[in-house]
Amino acid sequence: MNKEMVCVACPIGCSLVVELDKAGTILSVAGNQCKRGNEYAITECTAPTRTLTTTAKVLGGITPLVPVRSAKPLPKGLLIESVKLINALKIKAPIKIGDVLIANVLDSGVDIIASNSCPKM
Repeated sequence: MNKEMVCVACPIGCSLVVELDKAGTILSVAGNQCKRGNEYAITECTAPTRTLTTTAKVLGGITPLVPVRSAKPLPKGLLIESVKLINALKIKAPIKIGDVLIANVLDSGVDIIASNSCPKM
């Protein structure tokens, strides 16, 4: 079985073809113009991850929301539940860029951090 995908590891955007056996084991990766494409295809087929970016509510800040992100990519299967936790947050200002808002979200080993600052009103 073949799985086709576009690599997003670099700006080239190679069209990759990953050959898998019936058990889902990767047999080969073709179409990548750099080493990162091979690594991307393997990760995407075995344990896909994504960097989560969204916003969180701020109490008493100069803005009602602050942008947040995962400190490193999260397993793709944890994204929806992570967003639900972030949506339930109400963070008191002031907030500094890099502040950890949720440590070890869903026991993933990944922190949710502020992507910008938000001073008090």
